[in-house]
Amino acid sequence: MRVVLMLLLGLVIGVLGTAQVMNVLAARNPMPKAVMVTMGYHMGELSHALKARQCDAAKSQHHLERMQSTATDIVPVFGIDEKMFTDKAGELQTRLQQAVQAAPADCAALAAAIKPIGDTCKSCHQQYR
Repeated sequence: MRVVLMLLLGLVIGVLGTAQVMNVLAARNPMPKAVMVTMGYHMGELSHALKARQCDAAKSQHHLERMQSTATDIVPVFGIDEKMFTDKAGELQTRLQQAVQAAPADCAALAAAIKPIGDTCKSCHQQYR
C-alpha cells in the first residue's frame, strides 16, 4: 500500500513539474501570441464595424492593411515548417491582399472581403490550435 501511494505521489509531482516546465517554455517567446492577438484585434474591429453598420472605408482599409502586414510574420514567428501550415499562411496573405485591393467602401463589400479571410483563419486554427 505504501509503495502504491508513493508511486501515485511521484506521478502527481511529475505531472505538476512537467506542467510548470511547459508553461515556462511557452512563455519564453511571446511573439506567436502577439501576432495572433494583433490579427484578432484588427479582425475584431472590422467585425464590430459590420455589426454597428459603420463601415468607414478608410478605417476598414487601415485594418486590412495592418492584418496584411502582420500576416507576413506568421510563418517565421511560429517556425512551423510543414507544407500545409505554410500553404495556409500563404492563402491568408493572398486573401488579405485581395481584400486590400478591393478597398471595401461599404458594409456589404467589407463583409464580402472578410468572409474568406475568416474562413482561412478558422481552417488553420482547427488544424493547429
